[in-house]
Amino acid sequence: MGTLRVALVGYGGAGRGIHARLVRAAGQQVVAVVTRSRAAQVEADWPGARVVPDVDSLVADLAGVDLVVVASPTGDHVAHVAAALDAGAHVLADKPLATTAQDAADLVARGGDRLTVFQNRRWDPEQLALVGLLGRGELGEVHRFERRWERFRPQPQDRWKENDVEAGGLLLDLGAHLVDSAVQLFGPVQEVYAELAARSTPAVDDVFLALRHESGVLSHLQAGGLVGAPGPRTRVLGSSGAYLVTSFEGEPTPFGVLDDAYEEGRRPGEPVHEGWLVRGAQRTPVPAPSGGHHEIYPALAAWVRGDAPAPVDPADTVATARVLDAALASAQRHAVVPLG
Repeated sequence: MGTLRVALVGYGGAGRGIHARLVRAAGQQVVAVVTRSRAAQVEADWPGARVVPDVDSLVADLAGVDLVVVASPTGDHVAHVAAALDAGAHVLADKPLATTAQDAADLVARGGDRLTVFQNRRWDPEQLALVGLLGRGELGEVHRFERRWERFRPQPQDRWKENDVEAGGLLLDLGAHLVDSAVQLFGPVQEVYAELAARSTPAVDDVFLALRHESGVLSHLQAGGLVGAPGPRTRVLGSSGAYLVTSFEGEPTPFGVLDDAYEEGRRPGEPVHEGWLVRGAQRTPVPAPSGGHHEIYPALAAWVRGDAPAPVDPADTVATARVLDAALASAQRHAVVPLG
C-alpha cells in the first residue's frame, strides 16, 4: 500500500477541520466522504472524491478505501463504527467511541485489531513534554495532576455538542480527553468523584472530576464553558518540583492571576519551550518535544499496513468510558464511586 486512502464519515468541525487537515499534511488522500450538505466543500478540497449521503452507501462499496474515519456526532458513533467494521474496514473512531462503557466494549470486541480511537491529545506538546519529565524522574514522586480546559463563552455556539444532552456535553467531549491523559500518565483509576452542571447550554458544560489512581496519584480535571478566569492549563506536583503550563496552543492567558515569572511568552534568548519546571522561586523552561499531531496519520498508515500496532489501543477507550460512567453516577449520587 502506498498513499493511505481515507473515507470520512462527516465533514464538519472534526471531519474537515481536523482529520482532513491531518490527512493532507501527511501526504495521504481522502477518497470518499459521507455528507448530506457539504458536497461542494468536498469537491473543492478533494477533487474526484466520492460523496455519498449515508454510511450504508459508503460501506456497500469500500473498494479503494484503506481506512474509514468516523467523525460524525457522538450519538451516531456506535451505528457508524459497527457498520464499517461489519464491512471489513479498518476504522478510526473519533472520541468518545460510545456514550457508555458497555457500548464501547461491544465495539472493541466486534472490531478486534481493526479498530482504534482518535485520542489525539496524547500527541499534544504539553502531554509529550510531561511524559518526558516523568520518564526522567524530574518531578520526583508525583502526588497531584491537574488539567483544565476552560473558556468563557456566555453566549455559546448553537452546535449539536451544546444541545444534544444524550451525547454527554463536555463530560464525554473534553472529559474523554482529560481522563485518557490522566490514565496514560498515572495508570488505572480506583475511585471517581464528579460534579457536573449545565450552566449555559442544555448539555453539561461544567465538569469537575477527582480521580484517585491505583498508583496513589490524585487527578483533578476540569472543563467549563462559563469560566471568566481560566486556571492554569496543567499543573503537576511532585516531591522534586512541579510542571506548569499556563496557556494552550500558543494562546496567552487572558488574566494576570499568575506571577509574571510564569508568563508563557518566550523571553529573548530563551529556547523554544513547553511550560516550566518549577521549584519554588526557581523556574526552568521545558524544551519543546519533537513530536506532535503530525505523527498520527503516518502511524495509522503503518497500522493499516500491518507494520505496527494501533496508535491507540481501543481497550484504553473502554477504561476511559468506565471512568466517565462512574463520573455520571457520582454526580447523580453526590458520592465517591469505586471502580472494581
